Amino acid sequence: MVLVDVVDERVKEVTQELKKDGREVLGMTLDISVKENAEKVVNETIRVFKRIDVLCSNAGIMDGFFTLTETADELLERVMRVNLYAPFWMSRRAIPHMLREGRGVIVNTASVAGLYGGKAGTAYTVSKHALIGLTRSIAAQYGPRGIRCNAIAPGGVITNITSNSKMSQEGMELLKRSVAPPPAEPEQIAKVALFLASDDSFYVNGEVLVADAGWTVY
Repeated sequence: MVLVDVVDERVKEVTQELKKDGREVLGMTLDISVKENAEKVVNETIRVFKRIDVLCSNAGIMDGFFTLTETADELLERVMRVNLYAPFWMSRRAIPHMLREGRGVIVNTASVAGLYGGKAGTAYTVSKHALIGLTRSIAAQYGPRGIRCNAIAPGGVITNITSNSKMSQEGMELLKRSVAPPPAEPEQIAKVALFLASDDSFYVNGEVLVADAGWTVY
């Protein structure tokens, strides 16, 4: 198992816990918004474990709910590099190794903002719509060769994704138009990812599994 985070303390903490359970774990502290780092994740995985069974692209950042006219180029670029480019780079590097094994699974963490226009700011919404497009493209191109690719579309989740983020008042007012249910615990979304990564979902490919407690049915 390979764990990657930008915060070294989290990598060490989770790695140590898993090793206590007898897991073979490689922890890496990297900023995957840098292309070379994203590719290094795959390269090191192959070096240590010789193959890749599952690639789970879960890293993401918010955009402060900034509207289109409030969104600076720097914010757009940062959000796209983390939310879209990193999964793109890692998938592109991992798929040839999966093809050699004749199987593989990719799970991308998208968002309900990847399906609707009023759940986040513009940059985040664009990045998650694009990530769903990447998911479906991979599924179509490589599904016949044994590689499944699906996405999860969570609603609110209790994580640190909004920490240290400046918030747009205009964007927050737009968000208040829809009443969201209480946010999920990370473990609840992790169980969805485990299902998509397992053989229990063998016949699921190119899908977006919404996990939002019914937020988007209203």
